[in-house]
Amino acid sequence: MSPTADRSTVLDRVSKAIVEQLQEDGRRSYAEIGKAVGLSETATRQRVQKLQDAGILQIVAVTDPLQLGFARQAMIGVRVSGDTRVAAAQMTELPGVTYVVSTAGSFDLLVEVVCESDDDLIDLLNDRIRSLPDVVSTETFVYLKLHRQLYNWGTR
Repeated sequence: MSPTADRSTVLDRVSKAIVEQLQEDGRRSYAEIGKAVGLSETATRQRVQKLQDAGILQIVAVTDPLQLGFARQAMIGVRVSGDTRVAAAQMTELPGVTYVVSTAGSFDLLVEVVCESDDDLIDLLNDRIRSLPDVVSTETFVYLKLHRQLYNWGTR
């Protein structure tokens, strides 16, 4: 999803209903969605495309990394000395990084990573993240078990 999506974008009730339909089942057909929200299949397809183009909506397959050969997931808290936006942009370019967010609190950034092994995690931490010029310190939280991960929080 585009980090530059306009936060002031206001969705009408039909667009919100489309988003909620896709949050329930991202494979739902445009015809099914259209029927549920009162639009034609073509109009629904066009609305979905506009939502995607605006960076509001992204349709992806959510996978279990363990089932795909990625044995290690972790959240890394990062403290930086310079502009956090610069460090965040650098983090987004690193292989294995799946999520980067600026925070207010103990860490300047939270960075989620998916790695094939503990050795790959060590390499990513030492060779790529900690070697960035503004990185002061990191703290790694290794995932032991994922208990819940949902994407159906609806709209406002």
